[in-house]
Amino acid sequence: MNTSSCIGISTMKPCCRILIGYRISSIFGVSHIRSNHKIVNNSSKLHSKSKLSCYNDAKCKVIGPKKGVIDLNRRAFFASGSNWGESKILGKNKLGVNKDSSRGILVIPHVASDFRNHSTSIDSHVNEKGFESIYIQGGLNVKPLVIENGNEVVKEDGSRVQVNGSGVNLDILKDLNENVETESEASNIEKEAWKLLRDAVVNYCGNPVGTVAANNPADKQPLNYDQVFIRDFVPSALAFLLNGEGDIVKNFLLHTLQLQSWEKTVDCYSPGQGLMPASFKVRTVPLDGGDGTLEEVLDPDFGESAIGRVAPVDSGLWWIILLRAYGKITGDYALQERVDVQTGIRLILNLCLTDGFDMFPSLLVTDGSCMIDRRMGIHGHPLEIQSLFYSALRCSREMLIVNDGTKNLVAAINNRLSALSFHVREYYWVDMKKINEIYRYKTEEYSADAINKFNIYPDQIPSWLVDWIPNEGGYLIGNLEPGHMDFRFFTLGNLWAIVSSLGTARQNEGILNLIEAKWDDLVAHMPLKICYPALEYEEWRIITGGDPKNTPWSYHNGGSWPTLLWQFTLACIKMGRPELAQKAVAMAEKRLSVDQWPEYYDTQSGRFIGKQSRLHQTWTIAGYLTSKMLLENPAKASLLFWEEDYELLENCVCALSKTGRKKCLRFAARSQICV
Repeated sequence: MNTSSCIGISTMKPCCRILIGYRISSIFGVSHIRSNHKIVNNSSKLHSKSKLSCYNDAKCKVIGPKKGVIDLNRRAFFASGSNWGESKILGKNKLGVNKDSSRGILVIPHVASDFRNHSTSIDSHVNEKGFESIYIQGGLNVKPLVIENGNEVVKEDGSRVQVNGSGVNLDILKDLNENVETESEASNIEKEAWKLLRDAVVNYCGNPVGTVAANNPADKQPLNYDQVFIRDFVPSALAFLLNGEGDIVKNFLLHTLQLQSWEKTVDCYSPGQGLMPASFKVRTVPLDGGDGTLEEVLDPDFGESAIGRVAPVDSGLWWIILLRAYGKITGDYALQERVDVQTGIRLILNLCLTDGFDMFPSLLVTDGSCMIDRRMGIHGHPLEIQSLFYSALRCSREMLIVNDGTKNLVAAINNRLSALSFHVREYYWVDMKKINEIYRYKTEEYSADAINKFNIYPDQIPSWLVDWIPNEGGYLIGNLEPGHMDFRFFTLGNLWAIVSSLGTARQNEGILNLIEAKWDDLVAHMPLKICYPALEYEEWRIITGGDPKNTPWSYHNGGSWPTLLWQFTLACIKMGRPELAQKAVAMAEKRLSVDQWPEYYDTQSGRFIGKQSRLHQTWTIAGYLTSKMLLENPAKASLLFWEEDYELLENCVCALSKTGRKKCLRFAARSQICV
């Protein structure tokens, strides 16, 4: 295998240095180029375990075993200087939304990538007033009636009305006073949330690099909740970005990129190099030499310390999604164009797009490899991974620089996007009509034209689903494998299918219709259920192994997770249903602060704080703040979702003729998948 490496001599402070090693397959088109930079060799003082370190309050380095030679042609790793201590007061953003008439552009090899200039998300030149009239009705821009001098009322338009004692509607004034009190209370909750979020910030070498998972001072056994998790940091990152604070996000993206290159070994076996860590922790350890000097090190966990030793498949997908969000919100596209960042994207995609034995375009993973990180029967092709995978592919399609070294990868991305969208839309979607079709399925069909392609037995339809599915609406099932359909409703996967346009417009609308119709089941007293329904009785014992943390209606087994609020808000804004998100946010607002921002809630209706729930959970706090800011400024929300790409749907690479012995099923289903 061809090898190359990267060294970045740069840093957050002038005397810092960073030494990074990479193994890169020749598939990426990275060649060795001569350089006259001096190579620093610290091989005689390497630790047995890789760590990124900072010592003497200024110096940073990477210590650990590396493979390959050193190539100084990668761009230096720069962590921007932080202005973290400065307070920032931002006025309301004046952007609005206009649909761009352009559609997604299909990347063709040898053509420069310019997706950000053809975005279908927003047009920054819009009518401000027209936009606010759609999204903010009776909101913060409405001036309440005010009594002046005891006999005048100032109306909304500024005109004054004389009051003669009995001529005032006191009920209106009472309602207005209550609205003012409610807004003041909400403002206090937001101030508390921001304080808690900033208290959770982790610094490394004097710069913010993330937020801990939970920051409860009363917690004597934090376990791994004192670490920075990639998936957990995403809502925190969005909150900071929407507030105009991008340094912490940039630092996070670059530091986790450095961690990606390290050797990971579990029982003498190393997973693929593109794997991103689930989390990392800043530790203070004695510096080599025994002179008493201390150094800060970044200690990552790639799954070798996780419960069940499961690799975090979703970490790399979230990293790519966050990288795009950073560029969209800040306008700093130079970060994603750096050579080391481009290489990081390619490493993740190479890991995901590697050929295997699977017959499906969906990504095959083990149980517990995403937000649901314990045994819950989601091994195979869970919807959450497919939705994030599709989103990451669309992000990469926008960000990758197309050249001779990446044109094959870009073609593979296009092919996979086309196949994956068809697969999920056609086979994961269920509504009343589809369930009735499954109910009448014939089995044991041996034919290329079989209707029951996955040999699903009608008896698999659970009894709860028959009466639960509404007449209007539907959802994407949790998992699909040969002979098996998991009919549970998984919230995150369905919401990201909306955000990324993995589902059709009709399906996306149907998902929100189902959530609205089944509000008492999926939201109840606290948004939102991570999945519905819970595994109970013998099914719980068999599938979870009797997991005492995933008991019915608790934690991942039907628990209510407030962090899902921001994703629900994003989906509602995209579909033009912000009132649903506002309803959910208002409900959560009544309890989160009082309950000290729990990680999750228990019971079927979400009334109890989770029995093992951590308090001051950071992504609960950040999810609430992000939801509030997205609702106040939907123009920013439009930067974070995707519209349908009709050109992508037309792309099919199966090479099957329309008239041959084997026909492409996409043409027969075209009318359904494009609706």
